[in-house]
Amino acid sequence: MGTQEAINNIIRLVGGQDNINNVWHCMTRLRFDLVDDNKVDQGAIKALPGVLGAQLQSDQFQIVIGPKVNSWYEQMLTVLGKAPQGETHIKGRKSLVSMFMDTVSGVFGPIVPAIAGAGMIKGLLAGLIALKVVSAKSDTVVVIDLIASGVFYFLPFFLAVSAAKIFKTNEYLAAAVAACLMYPSLIDAAKALAAHQEGAVSAFWLLNTLPVSVFNYASSVIPVIFSILALSYIHRWVDRIMPDVLKTVFTPTLTLFLGALAALVIIGPIGIWLGKALAFFIQGLFGISASFAGLVVGAIRPVAILTGMHHAMTPIALQNFSEHGYDMLMPMMFMANMAIAGSTFAIWRISKNRQERTVTLSAAISALLGITEPALFGVLTRYKKAFIAATVASSLASAFIAFFGVRLYGYILSSIFSLPAYIGPYFVFALSGVAMALVLSFLLTTVLVGKDAVE
Repeated sequence: MGTQEAINNIIRLVGGQDNINNVWHCMTRLRFDLVDDNKVDQGAIKALPGVLGAQLQSDQFQIVIGPKVNSWYEQMLTVLGKAPQGETHIKGRKSLVSMFMDTVSGVFGPIVPAIAGAGMIKGLLAGLIALKVVSAKSDTVVVIDLIASGVFYFLPFFLAVSAAKIFKTNEYLAAAVAACLMYPSLIDAAKALAAHQEGAVSAFWLLNTLPVSVFNYASSVIPVIFSILALSYIHRWVDRIMPDVLKTVFTPTLTLFLGALAALVIIGPIGIWLGKALAFFIQGLFGISASFAGLVVGAIRPVAILTGMHHAMTPIALQNFSEHGYDMLMPMMFMANMAIAGSTFAIWRISKNRQERTVTLSAAISALLGITEPALFGVLTRYKKAFIAATVASSLASAFIAFFGVRLYGYILSSIFSLPAYIGPYFVFALSGVAMALVLSFLLTTVLVGKDAVE
């Protein structure tokens, strides 16, 4: 049986084309949002040549293909005629949290290889700098850092293209909207405003009426995803009302103009201000109790990374270094990263599929080195109990180190190689916190997820 025949059988065994509400893929799996899960013949699908496994997970039906998944996906779209265009049917049992995490998983899944590769390079570089193998000011570091950081800096472009596939809209228009958010005029103005330069502006005014707030959207997540979601609706609306004779030229013109305006005027600033609200909230927690702040910050840190709002914590840490000479927030970020790594290592240990184990191990090591996106977006969003386990461990470990006053005296990536930066009166507590985060998240994930849940 060839690949094409196997794909035809998959479509038939999931209930036919009419039962497929949406289909996408991550690094190793075809993922289906089905109208009726009861129509799936899971046993027959598992028996197909080339299929490594199948399961219903997080309200998705997932078929494990392995490294050839993109080729299978493209052939499936050819058979279907086009990507499913129907609006997503929200199943009664699907919660808002499930919908959100499924969307994040769908958007980030295809770009995990780029994030994982860049994250591994970035983490290794941080380790070499921390161990003083290379000088932080050397040209070698500059070159390696631009290789590692480019993906994260220009993340909005990757997200825009991937989100366009999920929300079923034009990928190039989506990239164009991301380009508007990343245009140098806006980024340079944001940097000037942050540096309090003379003549800096907080907004550009369109026709002296609409304010385009000045923000730096580099590495942002929430603004671009929701901007592309809005673009998908705008595109369909414009295409519906536009006369056929004008569609070729004026549909993309009006779509881009309205979509970019929505992103710049409404959606982008809302996403940024959500992050700023989180930062203000955290500052208030430290005024109540450091231990309580640790408990809360540790709990919200994984979710903040997932939504891209974790960047709002960095200015707080930098301000603490400037005002006090130390910071207690970054050690909590360190605990969260170690908890995420611990949970991902647990998924790797109990996983049965060799390809899945390879991908998961890479993500776990990357998290250990301080880059958690591959673990969060590539692994933990698929196993919500593992995500919960990481959150609990992060919260408890952060509260523990905060109780003993663990602090950091210089900005450094929250990596296992960061431990030398904690050498001093608080080192033993920092070391104990790392052990607690890793071991507790590993054990909780093993218990909560269980061997039978990972195929």
